[in-house]
Amino acid sequence: MAKVNKSKKDNPGGVLQIPADLLRPIGTFFKSQLKNLERRKKDIEKDDPFTEGRAASLASPDTSANEQFGHARSVALKGEIDRKIIQMRKALSRVKIGKYGICEDCGTMIDTDRLVIYPEATLCTACERKKEK
Repeated sequence: MAKVNKSKKDNPGGVLQIPADLLRPIGTFFKSQLKNLERRKKDIEKDDPFTEGRAASLASPDTSANEQFGHARSVALKGEIDRKIIQMRKALSRVKIGKYGICEDCGTMIDTDRLVIYPEATLCTACERKKEK
């Protein structure tokens, strides 16, 4: 179990804070995940049929429908990746300031099971439920 700084001397505000040496590997993991997401987003942008020239592909009558479906798929995937990138950057910034694993709304520790499944979580399950309502 991670040691959490609670003493007034180390942490004058009395706010939960996890030591930087425990967070360093998590930060490294988030940086690699962020690079992968950004690379994947570029690949999806390249595969979007609306980004390439369309004149040569107008020979078939169903091409337009296929292009529109491909574009809609690309837009949806890019939107999801953008949300993940934002969440990953948010979690990475919390790692840098020593607040990773601590709910940004209520200040309690986020359950480790939640962090294992969803490492970029910045809210505990109770606050996440409140947010969803």
